[in-house]
Amino acid sequence: MTKYLDLSIQQINELLKKKEIKPIDLVNECFERIENSDSNSFITLNKEEAIKRAHELENKEVDNLLFGLPIAVKDNIVTKNLRTTCASKILENFIPIYDAEVVRKINEKNMIIIGKTNMDEFAMGSTSQTSYFGVPLNPWNKTRVPGGSSGGSASCVSNRLAFLSLGSDTGGSIRQPSSYCGIVGMKPTYGRVSRYGLIAFASSLDQIGPMTRNVYENALLLNAISGHDDKDLTSSYREVEDYTRMIGEDVKGMKIAIPNYLVSDIVSSEVKNKLMEIVELLREAGVTVDFIDIEYLDKAVTLYQIIAMGEASSNLARFDGIRYGYSVENPQSADELYMKTRQEGFGKEVKRRIMVGSYLLSGENAKIYYDKALRIRDDMRKAFKDAFKKYDLIIGPVSTTVAYSLGEGLDDPLKTFMDDVLVIPVNMAGFPGMSVPMGFNKEHMPIGLHIIGDDFEEALMYKLAAFIEKKLNLNLDPRGGK
Repeated sequence: MTKYLDLSIQQINELLKKKEIKPIDLVNECFERIENSDSNSFITLNKEEAIKRAHELENKEVDNLLFGLPIAVKDNIVTKNLRTTCASKILENFIPIYDAEVVRKINEKNMIIIGKTNMDEFAMGSTSQTSYFGVPLNPWNKTRVPGGSSGGSASCVSNRLAFLSLGSDTGGSIRQPSSYCGIVGMKPTYGRVSRYGLIAFASSLDQIGPMTRNVYENALLLNAISGHDDKDLTSSYREVEDYTRMIGEDVKGMKIAIPNYLVSDIVSSEVKNKLMEIVELLREAGVTVDFIDIEYLDKAVTLYQIIAMGEASSNLARFDGIRYGYSVENPQSADELYMKTRQEGFGKEVKRRIMVGSYLLSGENAKIYYDKALRIRDDMRKAFKDAFKKYDLIIGPVSTTVAYSLGEGLDDPLKTFMDDVLVIPVNMAGFPGMSVPMGFNKEHMPIGLHIIGDDFEEALMYKLAAFIEKKLNLNLDPRGGK
């Protein structure tokens, strides 16, 4: 078996430019590895079209670093003529007739989509165990969860089945699986990347982002997918920067804050100890690190439950068995069609969230719960903004623990949200947040460092992340460097 997928993007680019390899060589290696893998990272493979696309690129000029690279796409991002299921029975046979804006952008860069990755059904969960198509596995230990909801996207990159992947993050769903699988994941500033073509979970929280093997590749992919989109009314008009531009710069003089809540008793000692090692590393490099209080962080999970489930109930109302997706046969009435389609098409976790969300938005409940949650969310954002007046970035752990065993907490709804307790505040406030590996626990399971920036400060976040990555020089290949 060739080992092109173990090379850096820069090395691959040179080989392509010199015509020493072709895009088809990369695509063939991807599918060979996928076929020999039992990770269940993918729901649908795009083999025929990927091979066709690779041959089309053979005679084109290699004009960018992402040219010819195979990429995996989370299965809640629509792809024209390629099945998009959201890991749900209700969309098991759904074939979109258009591409999401991020898909158009990666096609524009002449990247090659190799398949759609496994995930929690409709992105609802923190372990990817709610998927209708079975659970993707953690490459570091196949008895552990890969995290969620972008578990397949994290698993396939960590396992070297693809160079890059796209995920979506509503309450930590890029960063948490990135932490569990030992890769780099970025949730950009809300509005930085178009949501057009992302099947909505909670519209005011959802954001597409890159998931990669290292910091530089992550910044490079964010360059490619960022930018204003008229088809997304929440899309920012802010000009796209080169997010790689600060990588390699000295971090001396930077001011970093750690919220006390993120190192409280909810965090395991092994995760907390690893964070303190990073604090010492930064202080030795001339970085100021202070522990501070930020109000409302302890309210984030409650706010998320209200806002996310309320918006989910509204967004998922479109799946009625009439327009697209699964539909029961021979219903006796419209009510029976709606009821049985959703009863049979949605999984347990999705139905639970729809029911709770419908209650929260019913009549006066919308004012009592949803409207109040939005006001407190604004207060949380202001509290973060006050911190960013004094500090360049905020750091902390991504998750309270490392990846845990398959099946653990599956029937515990509260655990689903508490898995994301440290990352949910970033979605509430709309800021960018990323996970970068900061080491392992005693069982050699990855631990992620959470880096949070002010609006549109992704380049500064990559600067700090790249410094830490270089200093630690971790072996992040779950195969042991084979």
